[in-house]
Amino acid sequence: MIAAAQSTSRSWIEGLPPLKGRLTLDADLSRITWFRVGGPAEVMFRPANLEDLQAFLAAKPDGVPVTVIGVGSNLLVRDGGVPGVVVRLGKGFANIKIDGNLIRAGAATPDLYVARAARDARLGGLEFLCGVPGTVGGALRMNAGAYGGETKDILRRAWAVDPAGDVHEKSNAAMGFSYRHCGVPETWIFTEAEFEGRPDDPAAIAARMAEIGESRFDSQPVRSRTGGSTFANPEGGKAWQLIDAAGCRGMRIGGAMVSEQHCNFLINTGDATAADIEALGEELRRRVRESSGVELRWEIRRIGVPAGEDGR
Repeated sequence: MIAAAQSTSRSWIEGLPPLKGRLTLDADLSRITWFRVGGPAEVMFRPANLEDLQAFLAAKPDGVPVTVIGVGSNLLVRDGGVPGVVVRLGKGFANIKIDGNLIRAGAATPDLYVARAARDARLGGLEFLCGVPGTVGGALRMNAGAYGGETKDILRRAWAVDPAGDVHEKSNAAMGFSYRHCGVPETWIFTEAEFEGRPDDPAAIAARMAEIGESRFDSQPVRSRTGGSTFANPEGGKAWQLIDAAGCRGMRIGGAMVSEQHCNFLINTGDATAADIEALGEELRRRVRESSGVELRWEIRRIGVPAGEDGR
């Protein structure tokens, strides 16, 4: 299905095979991202299932760029939007299956749902996922972690589709994990993962998850328009401490503000643009660099182009 079909620059769409999923032109990404900012996707594709995604990738012209997004929790879409195709996996990639100590989950499954499924199956070790506000695909891509756990600690294997539509299975060792990073090519789209838990008391698991939830609520601006942790922690340090020491707590640019509650979080106070948020982040990096010599690395993923550079 194609919604709002138009524009000769996207005439390649006419050459695609019949698809079960949905193609939308000029899709509003600001409604998806947790920051609630950003320009449109030139084309958004929501595949119905793995075969639909494979068919699309195999038929799409090589010169059309592809960007994958999840629930938009750790994402900043620039104001000019995203040229090419934005792929967003939906319910066809959000199933959970449990076999013994193994939990197999689609890439669109919220991390919280995986943690709950593990709890209900009396499997421990995955509790930290309830503190990761994203999906399995994002967790794989950035080796997401929180509260003492990381994706690399629980992953057994993962599956991804390459730009030609071919499926690859990757073991944990082949993922190339490091802090907030994996070595799988950025052009590959994760579709599924298999995690391994350990038998545990469900009451103890639930208690640990409740503790994580309370800690997040007490220490992070979870009710604000934010994108989660802005910068990765440098080796041997904490990003929020460096930002605080640089005098940036509560700092503002336009409608963007550094959280007073946790200064590694940026907030859209209501009328921020993506440019405001990115400029504020870069100013924090500059001030931290001047005050401590540390170069903060963005943890929030930034995609698209600035306003006036839509690339069409």
